[in-house]
Amino acid sequence: MRPSTLKKTPLATTIALLMGGMISTGVTAAEPVNDENIEKIEVRGMRASLKASVNEKRFSNSVVDAVTAEDIGKFPDSDIGESLGRIPGVSVNRQFGQGSQVSIRGASSRLTRTLLNGHSVASTGWYDQQDIDRSFNYSLLPPEMVGSIVVHKSSRADMPEGGVGGTVIVETRKPLDLDSNTVFLSAKGDYGSISEETDPELSGLYSWKNEDETFGFLVSAAGSETNYQRNGIESLVGWGDIVPSTFEQERERTALNAAFQYRPTEQLSLGLNLMSLDMKANNANTSLFVMFPDDKDAACEQRNASGTCTFYRRDANDTNPGWAQTWARKASMDSKTVDFDFAYEADNFTLEGRVGNTKSEGGTDLTANYGFWLGTPADFAGTYDATGDVINIDIANKNFTAEDFGGQLSPAGWSLKKQPNSDEETYAQFDVTVPVELGAITSFKSGVRYADHDVKQLTLPAIVAADVAAKDASAYYNGQVSSGAGFTLPKPNLDAMINDAYAAIEGFSSEGAVYKSGYGTINEKNLALYLMADFEAEGIRGNFGLRYISTDAESDYYALQADGTYADNLSKDKASYSDVLPSINVAFDVTQDVIIRASAAQVISRANYADMFASSALVGYADGTAGNEVVNTGNVGLNPYKATQADLGVEWYFSPDGLVSATYFIKDISSFITTEQLLDQQVGIVDPDSGVDNWTVSTKTNGTGGTIKGIELQLQDAFDNGLGYSANYTFAESDAPASNYPDEISVFSDSSKHTVNLVGFYEMDDFAARVAYNWRSEYMIRELPYFYGNREHEAYGTLDLSASYAITDYLGVTFEVVNLLEEDSIQKGIAPSGAEVKPELKDGYPAWSFEGEARYKLGMTLRF
Repeated sequence: MRPSTLKKTPLATTIALLMGGMISTGVTAAEPVNDENIEKIEVRGMRASLKASVNEKRFSNSVVDAVTAEDIGKFPDSDIGESLGRIPGVSVNRQFGQGSQVSIRGASSRLTRTLLNGHSVASTGWYDQQDIDRSFNYSLLPPEMVGSIVVHKSSRADMPEGGVGGTVIVETRKPLDLDSNTVFLSAKGDYGSISEETDPELSGLYSWKNEDETFGFLVSAAGSETNYQRNGIESLVGWGDIVPSTFEQERERTALNAAFQYRPTEQLSLGLNLMSLDMKANNANTSLFVMFPDDKDAACEQRNASGTCTFYRRDANDTNPGWAQTWARKASMDSKTVDFDFAYEADNFTLEGRVGNTKSEGGTDLTANYGFWLGTPADFAGTYDATGDVINIDIANKNFTAEDFGGQLSPAGWSLKKQPNSDEETYAQFDVTVPVELGAITSFKSGVRYADHDVKQLTLPAIVAADVAAKDASAYYNGQVSSGAGFTLPKPNLDAMINDAYAAIEGFSSEGAVYKSGYGTINEKNLALYLMADFEAEGIRGNFGLRYISTDAESDYYALQADGTYADNLSKDKASYSDVLPSINVAFDVTQDVIIRASAAQVISRANYADMFASSALVGYADGTAGNEVVNTGNVGLNPYKATQADLGVEWYFSPDGLVSATYFIKDISSFITTEQLLDQQVGIVDPDSGVDNWTVSTKTNGTGGTIKGIELQLQDAFDNGLGYSANYTFAESDAPASNYPDEISVFSDSSKHTVNLVGFYEMDDFAARVAYNWRSEYMIRELPYFYGNREHEAYGTLDLSASYAITDYLGVTFEVVNLLEEDSIQKGIAPSGAEVKPELKDGYPAWSFEGEARYKLGMTLRF
């Protein structure tokens, strides 16, 4: 257990001196900012949203940026994650076609804390090749339900801990803030350039309040169906394959929100918010394993520094055809929250609080594999060139149908399983603010927050029926589908595959090695206490304080024994830690329009849940792919990421809509969570795919930290002729010890050195249009020990367009394009030759590449 003492770092000493100075100073405190002095925003549209965001930043006492929708349905992007990507210092990871996770100022997306209306949001994933982590999947939340998003880049004592990168607070709409009988309806068609399908999106909102504005309620709903397709090339060099692949997903997203507000007196207000987010994410991943030639050495004409063949040629006499398979998954995730809040404002204090519960269930309800030999050896004669950024395959035939396989198919018994995850938190928070006149100190604020969090993961192998009927390939494949590298493959019938997989199952087992290796629970109890002071004097304002945090965690698991078997009884590991986190934020109002900001704090982010499971999971065991077997052992006793951070910036508000700013920031990360990995280990377990006991052993541990430092530049304005613009650039230089990562690359995950956002818009009368370009330089994606591993994503830029036209005061039409240039996702293995990673993750090998898809949306809106 770590000691819970405030270390005498330079930052802590500075905060202590400032706290003492603020209390003892003789400067008379200035009057609190009067609401009448804050510019009210009455206009509507893009310019109003820009102005609201500028005001949020200008009048805040800490370092924030915001995205604001001044009217319902007017969020600037059709994806919350993409809107966040327009903010200086924020980068978006658009895995699977949507902005699902964000990183702030060069820190990993796992170090971003997301709060909904100030509280946690439970979230699980739908994909069995991704971690259970603490980040929120933004693809769950429709933008129509969001009023604003505020990104806190500096810390405050009264803010829940957890964001080394920063904290994102998503605010939904409240009924007392809207006109009574507000109605909004929207219908859109969404077309994908790869899937070539047009899919529906519907959303609606109704809000009412009484004449006295003491009670109101709001209900909103949104639903969409999306046929998403991702074509790419995946590498399995260790098994001797290059793999054109097609990932198809049937997404069904449903979101429901009900909010109630009651103000029985001027002093007391009560609120209840109910949120239900649900996504069905059934998917089929079809791959063609293009085998290396019989004589690999003779066919290879070029190798990289690791000795991996990057160019080989095979002739028609080779004996290997192609191996094709489809992974069929029934998958889903949801998030349900009940949140009650209150505020009581007396003459000499204000009491606020909230209690609630948020829970999520997700993962795969069923996984099945259908595999078969496809084509003839002569089809695959030609060249395979991996010397560039994308593998080029030039062979005799790239066009295949179900008729190219003449045998019988059935779901592979070894593949049948389900992997459900659950995540739940019950929380309570109470805060009291007391105004004072103590030198420059204007108020003290203190509070307590408690959260009880439970996470559970399971792997339940199927009990397969004795006689599983095999069917002709035409029962499972109908027509063709485009794939990576210019291939055309048999198109899977996902419903038929799922239905026949269920028919082959008599039940699911809760015993045996597969079940025990995949079983894990975590219970985490977090307590936080804080004291914060607000101060204000002539030309200066801000806050400073201390936050005490304490965590108790435990994990149940089946222990992996020396002989390769699992214990019959559950074991439990326990751990705890505590810390004190100081923070200070100061804003110097140099003139009416110029502000200098400074902040400093110590911050933490707790370990990902996937890293804390004390179980020894068998990743890749009996999954149909040889050579990817990993024993992954977590550690419930991991200390959190910890950083000392500071920034200094200047802001000039040269017009009501205009802002130019520059900010220098630095994060000194002292505690870090890393993966230690050893290849080619014997653990006493023979994998049925490879037939040998040869494993990668992966363990989680605390490592040394590193530094992230950089600068943010921002410029924006709007003009009376309807034109406006916003531009920002972020330079973030991250330096992490190479020993922290198996890939031996000394940069933090998700950290791009350069990020650029350019937005231009025109808005006049009934018409508005916007063009936005977002670009980020290369960055590391780390997903070891899972299939995709650690690799570098090359520089990535997207061009997005949006336009709207008001036909009447109530009826409008909208048009949007996301990723107009169809930017590809290219990912390379850049680890050095001696790194303990797979061959495709070394020396610039083109590990993965996925074709970019443009999405076009045309819709109608009705509001009154």
